[in-house]
Amino acid sequence: MPDSADRVEIENVVSPHHRQKVDRTKYMAMRKVLLAVLPNDPPGLTVAEAKDALLPDLPDDLWPGGAKAGWWLKAVQLNLEAKGVIGRAAMKPVRLFRRVELNG
Repeated sequence: MPDSADRVEIENVVSPHHRQKVDRTKYMAMRKVLLAVLPNDPPGLTVAEAKDALLPDLPDDLWPGGAKAGWWLKAVQLNLEAKGVIGRAAMKPVRLFRRVELNG
């Protein structure tokens, strides 16, 4: 069983009472890369555009050939939306942008 320090609890903006524990290393890596590719202002990027932009920067040892990157992108996206770190423009398809300025 993994040590609880190796896990991080995430939320889901769509299902506010649903929490899930996921691998901390993968979560933090995806969070870093996602925030790096999202623009600061709306309307932002579609989820597909964000995925295309972040795939080249994902660590290959965590996502060989981008495997399962879509699931992790969505999990991190929904958690960061729940925490107010990223926003969703009021249009379709879903477009994402940073709400919080990155520090360093």
